[in-house]
Amino acid sequence: MSAPIDWELAAKVAARVGGSDPFADSYHSDSLEPDFAEFTAQAEELVADATGLRSLAGPARARVTDRAGWVSANVASFQRLLRPLTDKLGSKLESGAFAPVARRAAGVEVGAMLGWMSTRVLGQYDLLIVEDEDPEDQDIVYYVGPNVLALEKRFAFPPREFRLWLALHEVTHRAQFTGIEWMRPHFLSLVERTVDSVDPDPKRFVEALKKAVDSMRSGTNPLDEGGLALLLAGPEQREVLQQVSGLMSLLEGHGDVTMDRAGADLIPSAERFGRVLRARRQQSSAPVKLLQKLIGLEAKMAQYQQGEDFIAAVEAVGGPELLDRAWLTSANLPSLAEIRDPESWIDRVAGVELAAAGTSSI
Repeated sequence: MSAPIDWELAAKVAARVGGSDPFADSYHSDSLEPDFAEFTAQAEELVADATGLRSLAGPARARVTDRAGWVSANVASFQRLLRPLTDKLGSKLESGAFAPVARRAAGVEVGAMLGWMSTRVLGQYDLLIVEDEDPEDQDIVYYVGPNVLALEKRFAFPPREFRLWLALHEVTHRAQFTGIEWMRPHFLSLVERTVDSVDPDPKRFVEALKKAVDSMRSGTNPLDEGGLALLLAGPEQREVLQQVSGLMSLLEGHGDVTMDRAGADLIPSAERFGRVLRARRQQSSAPVKLLQKLIGLEAKMAQYQQGEDFIAAVEAVGGPELLDRAWLTSANLPSLAEIRDPESWIDRVAGVELAAAGTSSI
């Protein structure tokens, strides 16, 4: 059975869209691998000291790559992650006369998205583990070398400070998924539930477009919350996607907060790094902003700030100890609604009395 996405074509399109940065062949790139190997190991200790989360999966492994290498790694991850969905769609579409055209069109669309993202991403932790595949290509902390060098040059960032700062963020994500025993299987179960509930019926797409038009007429943009995925979701999917959004807001906010705290004494430029990257997230042309909305990336950008605001509100009441209750069990994770209303999470997890006492002392 043919997959409904031409993954080989997706990789080729992504490589063309991503292009090559002038810094890909820079002599400065020689320092990237030894620096990120050093800083990834250092970041693990700093993150563990700051959060109490120590990996149960051994030391982190850093891998410096170019844009094409990042695309290749993500195509492989997408294939693993979306296999149940692509199998379902493949069996549905295989007999259709337009199946080959649809495969190539999907490959072009996925490739264009990954190619654009490859020009922006600086680092990424690949959390997906598949037992029957090569362990050397899994559980990797990636750094996209040309993009890192380009930012350092453009904004005159001190390279060793900036690289440690980046390592802290990505290693925090690894600590979240390998230092909390239930986190990875819980996250993947949410993804599996989302994929399993997908209805490949084209009528769903038409219905979703009608809802989008109605929303736009009422003055709201239906893509603001989570891109096309949320727009096309049924009731069950929407519930799961809200859980995923709440979890990712917590993890992204925790990553940013930890990155600043763990490196506070070692990275004098951290505040400037954060300010520049926040501005970078917002500075996009109109077509790019539309793309960000379509793929849900704009909603992801909001997750950083919402997560940080949630953590600040929780710690104002009960300190880091109260936030740590989120890591005890998946039942303690905040929903998206609770991320936006921290007091409701505090009431649920810590009890009304603690919330009241904390509020009165602020």
